[in-house]
Amino acid sequence: MIPDTLQALLAAGEDSRRQFKRDITNTDALAAEMAAFANADGGTLFLGVSDDGSVPGLSRKDVSRINQLISNAASQHVKSPLTVQTENIQVDEDRIVIVLTVPKGQDKPYFDRNGVIWLKNGADKRRVNSREELRRLFQSVDIFHADELPTRAGVDKLDRLRFRDFLRDTYNQPYPDSPEELLTLLQNMNLAADDGMLNLAGVLLFAEKPEWIKPQFIIKAIRYPGNAIHVSEYLDTEDFSGTFPELFEGAMAFIMRNLRKVQAGKGVNAPGVPEIPLVVFEELLVNALVHRDYLVSAPIRLFIFDNRIEIISPGHLPNNLTVEKIRTGNSNIRNPILASYVAKGLLPYRGLGSGIKRALEDWPEIDFADDRDGCLFTATVHRKEEKGSEKGSEKGSEKGSEKSSEKILALLKAEPNLSARVVAERLEITQRAVEKQIANLRRDGRLRRIGPARGGRWEVLE
Repeated sequence: MIPDTLQALLAAGEDSRRQFKRDITNTDALAAEMAAFANADGGTLFLGVSDDGSVPGLSRKDVSRINQLISNAASQHVKSPLTVQTENIQVDEDRIVIVLTVPKGQDKPYFDRNGVIWLKNGADKRRVNSREELRRLFQSVDIFHADELPTRAGVDKLDRLRFRDFLRDTYNQPYPDSPEELLTLLQNMNLAADDGMLNLAGVLLFAEKPEWIKPQFIIKAIRYPGNAIHVSEYLDTEDFSGTFPELFEGAMAFIMRNLRKVQAGKGVNAPGVPEIPLVVFEELLVNALVHRDYLVSAPIRLFIFDNRIEIISPGHLPNNLTVEKIRTGNSNIRNPILASYVAKGLLPYRGLGSGIKRALEDWPEIDFADDRDGCLFTATVHRKEEKGSEKGSEKGSEKGSEKSSEKILALLKAEPNLSARVVAERLEITQRAVEKQIANLRRDGRLRRIGPARGGRWEVLE
């Protein structure tokens, strides 16, 4: 009889952490399965279980043979050797299931004896067959980092004035006199590769035109009307390119011009302050630039809606990081060269792991989404609902700033039977804001209701 604990495990079926094998006779095949689990998050092989979850089990003779295969595969057919655990579970009078547990590897990547690196692909496995996949695997275990990747840009692409000022202000050091000295200095500063080319960090921080060398590493910003993405309709849009400081300053300026200003208790003649503290966006943008995955050829996206602002970075959280962990200040440096230079004052970087926590302290209404399947990390800053006023709410990014109260009057004059909900949808503002405006218009004698709430109509008073 199958024990209840085993039955419960098998009932869930196969996935990336659990796999069934009716029998196994090939040591190399078993080693490949072990390597795939070790290169991922570990997993369990149930030997003596069919693909459909039925349990024919293994004979005692099979158990002896398979245990020898397991020992050989783990110690001789996987590089580096693995330490695995087995448990024999009696499922019938003379039938056994072997539960083989492979831990998450501490010495990744793991190869089979033919030099093939295997990765889990759902309940199956596959070979690593691209340079990008191999780099990402090395990146996950700190063997390789994307910011040290050589580019095709020579030292002649360096922005000499920018680099000269950095050397002077940070190290009190003059600009090198010769090209040879300059290359040596860049290599010593981890900004150039051994082949004499600037690495990715050197390009993003100090190249004259980074977007000519790496056009995918920009920021695309869009201000949409309403709260949904439109295919072709937008209120403001701009692409930001250049070095890290230029990307940061451009994106901050875009956010600033699309934020509402509030008086915050100040006089009516005061310029007002942004609806959300700017330090929140400083922290999130620096986090996006420094910690994004530069092995993903895609831009950072900045979307502004009426009710939220999204900063979408290529690459999910690295290694064992989770949203819960980053909220408490945990961090993992994906691009250590970039992080080290940003910390020297190129951007307002206030310390490893503290950015997310500081942003939450200043504005708790922030959500984070770690999309591992889509390889994206999204920070969503929620905006507070704009309060109506006697003058009416304005659509923040529209040119000309026509008062929403006048728009409401124009709509109701043309279509007196419209409800507040429909008016809100037409103007792409909240229903609550429309109701406040209607109340103000009725109080000012510019609008009145004829008939009941249902079935009545509006009359605009000239």
